[in-house]
Amino acid sequence: MGAADVVPGVSGGTMAFILGIYQRLLAAIRAFDLAALKLAATGRFAEAARYVDLVFLVTLFGGIALALAVFTRVIALPQLIVSHPQYVYALFFGLIGASTVVLLRGLGRINAMEWVALLGGAVAGGLIVTLVPTQTPETSWFVFIAGAIAISAMILPGISGSFILLVLQKYAYIFDAIGRLELSILIPFALGCMTGLIAFSRVLTWLMAHYYRYTLVAICGILVASMWKIWPFQERTYVTVRGKERLIDSSPVWPPELGLEACGAIALVVMGFATVWLLHVYANKRALAAA
Repeated sequence: MGAADVVPGVSGGTMAFILGIYQRLLAAIRAFDLAALKLAATGRFAEAARYVDLVFLVTLFGGIALALAVFTRVIALPQLIVSHPQYVYALFFGLIGASTVVLLRGLGRINAMEWVALLGGAVAGGLIVTLVPTQTPETSWFVFIAGAIAISAMILPGISGSFILLVLQKYAYIFDAIGRLELSILIPFALGCMTGLIAFSRVLTWLMAHYYRYTLVAICGILVASMWKIWPFQERTYVTVRGKERLIDSSPVWPPELGLEACGAIALVVMGFATVWLLHVYANKRALAAA
């Protein structure tokens, strides 16, 4: 999830979906409520930890934090996106394409209203992924808001938190702050993320509980729309921000020739698709064995 969140156009929420932990993640975040505070306030820390699934959350967010550190300080993934975008996006294209197929296949027959929800999700996702970056302030209050919006996108499959930061002109600003550990920027951003995470997870959990199929098909629509943005072969426009090139716009194109570069990208698409499909088959076998 952390590696995906570094890549504009790829959602950490999509990775959670692919790995089968999405609903557990939403449930764990939603558990931070008055009951959890009451347990902690009365000294029943072990019960509070179990109530919010703390071991799962600490492990997960520890992995995300480690990935963010590695892919901003050790392996410059944002730079790989500039130098070899077709390979990075090809892998994620295969992953997301397979996850969409798996989700729709699991739903079975889709009725007319569900097709409307699917189309609505695709339209909403398309509008978001084609937004044009705009100028925004660098004050603490706006960094807080950017964090709340980006984390909400981050846990919604198909919408990239990094892309939202690009739209808000805060991608370079935040990731540079992570690389330099600038707490004056990271603290309001982290507080915004916590606020957005707690609030938006409740919305998604309610939707899953009351409109499960409609929510899933809408998410599939968003995933389909996101694939337009991460098609490996694009005409990409970059701007230089603080000495580094940042992607601001891209338009899908057909590869000009079936050379080594195109074949490598296609191989990574197939690898990504096969990885998700094999995980899906393995998970089904485990579920049948458990039953």
